[in-house]
Amino acid sequence: MKRVFTGLLVLLVLLAAGAWAVRDRIALRIMERRLDNAMAHPVAAGLSDGIHVAICGAGGPFPDHDRGGPCTAVIAGKRMFIVDTGEAAGRTLGRMGLFGSDFVVLLTHFHSDHIDGLGNVALQRWGGGNLTTPLQLYGPTGVERVAAGFAEGYALDSSYRTAHHGPKIMPPSTAGIQPRAFAIPDGQDSVVVLEEDGVKITAFRVNHGPVGPAVGYRFDYKGRSVVISGDTAPSPILAKYAKGVDLLVHEALSPTLVNLIREASLRTGNAKRAQIMQDIQNYHTSPSAAAAIARDDKVGALLLSHIVPPLPLKALEGPFLGDARKVFTGPLWIARDGDLVSLPAGDKTITRTSLLR
Repeated sequence: MKRVFTGLLVLLVLLAAGAWAVRDRIALRIMERRLDNAMAHPVAAGLSDGIHVAICGAGGPFPDHDRGGPCTAVIAGKRMFIVDTGEAAGRTLGRMGLFGSDFVVLLTHFHSDHIDGLGNVALQRWGGGNLTTPLQLYGPTGVERVAAGFAEGYALDSSYRTAHHGPKIMPPSTAGIQPRAFAIPDGQDSVVVLEEDGVKITAFRVNHGPVGPAVGYRFDYKGRSVVISGDTAPSPILAKYAKGVDLLVHEALSPTLVNLIREASLRTGNAKRAQIMQDIQNYHTSPSAAAAIARDDKVGALLLSHIVPPLPLKALEGPFLGDARKVFTGPLWIARDGDLVSLPAGDKTITRTSLLR
């Protein structure tokens, strides 16, 4: 009996080992197929003609399990533009399958949560394609200092990678960041910063004082349009450029929820944090105020991003929005990383899907 039991035990062990080996081979085959598909068919290249807005970071400066730092990718025709590069931007863009074609970056302003992922984004671009120039970085005056700082911070890293892989694979001439500064002339509220391949990008002033310069961007392509607010209090200039757009991507801060953090800070003796929670409310926009802009400007859809504070429970979305859905009765969404909003050329449809979920 003992021998029978031992024999059965050995048989079970062998069967289990065989099952694990089969599982491992299946897993490797699945990975091979996915890699082949991802590399042969980049997501951006497979999108229909029009404008597509991909959220590569829907959060703000707070630690947030569900949302990275501010980052919005705009694919217009065959071109891709990334507005702001907050923390985790590069990793999220990679998870979304959006690396694979060249792109430029546009910064709305120079708050740390809007730029702290820039180094990784530039590195991913450098290592990911056959390029002839460094990353092109558009931004208001001051973007030169940001580019120079990241170039110095990554100088040793770049030298290591060139030494390891060789200058043919990682050429020093295409490493780093090339700033493209622009200034909005005195007496004007906007400037066209790029117009090519049918894409027109307009930068306009926003109200984020004392932070300045600070801008939002409007994208126009084949009759479709998108405005990205950047960080701002309610702004009549933004409202002017958002009038009639298909999609308004607007930052949103909930005073109700931020005040809960402020009150908890006071109860636990952290007066500094409490004051910060008070101060940040005067240069951001509530969901209801963003909804009023969307309503008054007759936009096609409103996507709230730069979500402050984080929403660890889905049930907090109601308190976060307040009466925003009553103010604006069109499509209104709270952005999440991976969101893809598509505006095909030639019609007025607006669809929202996800590249992550």
